[in-house]
Amino acid sequence: MELKFQMRNQPKNHRENHLKAFIKTFGCQMNVNDSEYIAGQLVKLGYSITEDIFESNLILLNTCCVRAKVEQKIYSLIGKIKKIKESNPNVILGICGCMAQKEKENIFERAPYVDFIFSPSQVNNLEEIINTVKYGNKKYISCENNPEFSFNHIPVKRESKISAWIQIMRGCNNYCSYCVVPYTRGPEQSRGVSEIVSEVKTLAKDKYKEVFLLGQNVNSYGKDLSQPVTFSELLELLNNIDGIERIRFITSHPKDFSFDLIKTIKKCDKICNHIHLPIQSGSGKILKMMNRKYDINYYNNIIKEIRNNIDNIAITTDAMVGFPGETEEDFMDTLRAFKEIEFDEAYTFIYSNRENAIASLLPDQVPLQVKKERLWKLIDLQKEISTKINKKLEGKIFEVLVDKKSKKHIENQFSGRTGTNKTVVFTSKQNLLGELVKVKIIKSSPWTLYGELI
Repeated sequence: MELKFQMRNQPKNHRENHLKAFIKTFGCQMNVNDSEYIAGQLVKLGYSITEDIFESNLILLNTCCVRAKVEQKIYSLIGKIKKIKESNPNVILGICGCMAQKEKENIFERAPYVDFIFSPSQVNNLEEIINTVKYGNKKYISCENNPEFSFNHIPVKRESKISAWIQIMRGCNNYCSYCVVPYTRGPEQSRGVSEIVSEVKTLAKDKYKEVFLLGQNVNSYGKDLSQPVTFSELLELLNNIDGIERIRFITSHPKDFSFDLIKTIKKCDKICNHIHLPIQSGSGKILKMMNRKYDINYYNNIIKEIRNNIDNIAITTDAMVGFPGETEEDFMDTLRAFKEIEFDEAYTFIYSNRENAIASLLPDQVPLQVKKERLWKLIDLQKEISTKINKKLEGKIFEVLVDKKSKKHIENQFSGRTGTNKTVVFTSKQNLLGELVKVKIIKSSPWTLYGELI
């Protein structure tokens, strides 16, 4: 959502009479889910959630710091919000999320009109935080990761009534040299099995069709519990819950992706045929410098095992270009890997230095123009691959979970996703939101399939 800051006059006590909160979320699905819990807690405190920043008396930015560009965008937005604060000093501005945990007091220094900064694991303290600012007339900061944090008894206001995000763990122990997540999210912390199972059963009773399991590295789930449980064992338990039709998960780390997990995906009928497995680079040298703890041969073997054992599986990935020391030959290794593996889709991006990340100290930083050229070459290659893969799907019939109406307000147009996570657009005179329907693909593009109801 793009915010346009054209100030407008509000009735004198417009904000004072109604508690309204505006939440803007940046970054990953984990942040989206954190914002759902924040919204739930605010509703419990008497707020309504608004999409109009100008009618709110509480503004919350849930931030990301994975890439420098996003961080700059957030600081720019904070600067624009200053106009709202000047217009009405009673508006409260809070910052949370990974950038908040990384920047901490620096945010107050750059934007002294920010009122509070907090970690998402402090969500159950929101009432105290807001009251400290509102009635104590002082700023508040609490960015510690709470090791005892639990989602139990925290209300949640979910964005969808069809598919639900579920955090099964938080944090990361891998310390990839380019990444700040272990410093902002803390070490791996798994939720208890019974807590997750209970949440999924509740969602099933509430008629949710799909659950999406979240973690920085879901394959590490359960290792830190007092009674260790594997991710595969958790999946099997969730697969047996009546009412839930589909189970998805993200993100997997190749070094922890086991054959046991492949067998579980194959035998559990509710687990979707889609695996997101970040490759990051096709160069063994660069992977080592990234501290990824696998080489390209290991990665290729995982892909072969997945495809040999699971029919009609879609594999997507993440990859970055321009990591320090990446030569043209290293980049060519990445292009070769993409050509050989043929990912269904890839999320590609330019490496950017992150404070605290070891890679920011490495020599041989790649010039920005070279990074941009490499990125476009990789995007063009993936577009070609995705076009070829999707073209082969024309004429085939897929089961689609309908989750959206057309954003372009085209009459009777809906979209949904296949079990392989392909977006399918089709028309229907009936409201099919939340339904599983059969759709025949009649046309394709690199990123979208178009079909007709069967």
